Amino acid sequence: MALETLLQDPNFTLVSGPSDCSLSRVFCCDLLSVAMSRAPEGGIWITVMNNLNTLAVASLCEVHAVVLAENVIPQEDVIQRAKLEGISLISTPLPIFEAALAAQNCLD
Repeated sequence: MALETLLQDPNFTLVSGPSDCSLSRVFCCDLLSVAMSRAPEGGIWITVMNNLNTLAVASLCEVHAVVLAENVIPQEDVIQRAKLEGISLISTPLPIFEAALAAQNCLD
């Protein structure tokens, strides 16, 4: 799936990063230790974790996009780190499960 497809949904807003990357699959997790071992390379990670460690794990796992669900507003240092790492940072008012369903529907 191209990230651009997901961004056509008005529930998803690109905060920073590229909008033209492709995504392999959807991953949901709020535990960094679990994400470190299971986040898919090239995937889209949906979480409420709004901190620099989230971006560090995303970079380590080569995740292409992080979606902050539940109306979580990214902090400025998180936005800047996402830009630096080339990770697309997206916000949505949707709960994690609904955001994952919407993203999965774009994959299909």
